Amino acid sequence: MSDRVSTDQVDLASGGSCFRIAMQAPRANALEPGFLADLHRCLDELEASGAQKALFTGGRNFSSGGDVGKFFEAAKRNNAEAYADQVVPVLQDLVMRMIELPVVFASEIRGAVTGGSAGIVFASDLVVAAPDAFVQPYYGVMGYAPDGGWTATLPELIGVGPVQGWLLANHRHATDALAQLGLVHAVDADPEARALALLDEVETGFALATKSMLWNDTRRSAVRAALDAETSAFRTLIGRQEVLSRMTQFLQSTG
Repeated sequence: MSDRVSTDQVDLASGGSCFRIAMQAPRANALEPGFLADLHRCLDELEASGAQKALFTGGRNFSSGGDVGKFFEAAKRNNAEAYADQVVPVLQDLVMRMIELPVVFASEIRGAVTGGSAGIVFASDLVVAAPDAFVQPYYGVMGYAPDGGWTATLPELIGVGPVQGWLLANHRHATDALAQLGLVHAVDADPEARALALLDEVETGFALATKSMLWNDTRRSAVRAALDAETSAFRTLIGRQEVLSRMTQFLQSTG
């Protein structure tokens, strides 16, 4: 596919196969426009393949979310909204496609899952975490609006109250908390192997029927509207001087 992402078919123990999407982009799979375009092409390839089971992998860190440095450079050029338009709606459409496709998606997560990249995890049907994995929003630190489904898909999974507290307090949820919330279904030192085993164990017809009933027309329409609201809010907030100041402080502290 590209040097940022690759795809292949993995044989399962039962004799079936799984379509694997291996993310390997710079800066811990930062969600920049080229990488997001690659992920959409992966889903195009997945659809064309006819595969009904798929796995996202992410390496040592699943993804660091949006590239703060690129948002910062765009903001300095008074171009933050235009850059956001190349990132956020594309991410939102990726999340929506995962929900709508007749595919059982799994994600294996290691290390950091931050910002909008958590949307891939929230849209997955099965999630296996390495012991070092964590999910953290960071939106309040930067002054961004949540994207990727933090206010669209996640409340459907764990409820509005827990989502609000997580976002406002910027909690770093490790595997135990993620498992208690029902967002992680197994913890394993080899999360990819465990995820493939779980996919292998799932009867495909049952899983896809369950997915279609849970993500029915009403829920899908509500999620689409909520994702669009996230996009609008992100665009509204990203150009503020407060956000530029916070990005400056963040980059200085991490540089």
